[in-house]
Amino acid sequence: MKKKRILLIITGSIAAYKSIYLIRLLKDAGFELNCITTRSAEKFITHLTVSSLTGNKVYNDLFSLDDELEMGHIKLAKENDLILVAPASANFVSKISHGLADDLASSVMLASNTPTFIFPAMNSNMLNNFFTKKNFIRLKKAGIRIFETNPGELACGDLGPGRMKEPKEILTITKEFFQEKNTLFKGVNALVTAGPTQESIDPVRYLSNHSSGKQGYALAEQLADMGANVCLVSGPTKINKPKNISNFIQVKTAEEMFDKCLKNIPKDLFISVAAVSDWKIKNYSKDKIKKNNKRISFELTENKDILKFISTHNKRPRLVVGFAAETNDIEKNSISKLKSKKCDLIIANNVSNKKIGMGEDMNSAHIYNNSRLLSTYKKMSKIDLSKKILTEIIHPFLEKKIGKDIL
Repeated sequence: MKKKRILLIITGSIAAYKSIYLIRLLKDAGFELNCITTRSAEKFITHLTVSSLTGNKVYNDLFSLDDELEMGHIKLAKENDLILVAPASANFVSKISHGLADDLASSVMLASNTPTFIFPAMNSNMLNNFFTKKNFIRLKKAGIRIFETNPGELACGDLGPGRMKEPKEILTITKEFFQEKNTLFKGVNALVTAGPTQESIDPVRYLSNHSSGKQGYALAEQLADMGANVCLVSGPTKINKPKNISNFIQVKTAEEMFDKCLKNIPKDLFISVAAVSDWKIKNYSKDKIKKNNKRISFELTENKDILKFISTHNKRPRLVVGFAAETNDIEKNSISKLKSKKCDLIIANNVSNKKIGMGEDMNSAHIYNNSRLLSTYKKMSKIDLSKKILTEIIHPFLEKKIGKDIL
């Protein structure tokens, strides 16, 4: 089997010394390594050390005549299976989040479509700074994964978050990434919905909800990484199109989502994550409604129930999974939905908790099957929750439905 190629970008942080141990671990695990060091990183480690451990040339110069004869920064951006930035300094995070490309490392980042993991290392105050947080949000929206730092004693003597994850932790994360990009769902045709829908009131107003689409996108991307053929039907979100999903369909209204879902079955697996509007305005106003009309009322009409329709369709997918955003009586409401929608699994989350769920990066889940609680997952990132749901819940269920010979 061809070795997986990793590009390790080392930036200017005292944690750069840990990258030396990380290189050793990655090499011992069988990965092929290329390294880029920034000028600041070279204040902490030497080219000779990095080159000796990787067995390859170390890159640092955007204007190297030898390297750039072959457009070296473009080649580095394309030829690797994964990019690790470890450590990632506050300066480098700020630079790449704003699309700057004034050195080799930032130019490669700007030219790359390769999955990228960022492992920050900085003082707690820098980590919690308003601008740093905004920079992380920009990078996440661009599809780059940011890993939390570890708490502990920092180089400056302060106690708090800001320590880069330990090399062994980064190795584990890297291995899991490549294990998940395998054949767990190979050959499975999956349809996933994500995001909200918008139901127009007049040309400038609409009914909608707080769904960000993050959980649906995370599930769809993880499924694709695990070998599935994924169709993602998305309502309006601020998330970029997933790089690993070719069949990506954007819609606005519940009716449009219904039509696109219907055209993309039969599938082996349907995961209905989208927060579809239950109602739409019966009498849409083609002109903007003026606020001088003191008494305004709207008549609503019910939208088609996508989850129920597909669950009872004569071309029903083998496994149908629904999501339920609840604020109270989670078990009662989830089991009721499971029965009424006639799906196989309901994944419920408590959206009354403002720190998780709609619009947030974190989530929790209660999973129901056959009128009983099957599993509970406490607060974690939506990416990690997606992995657990797919590997621990959906894959075993789908295996029973399709058969071990196919999955």
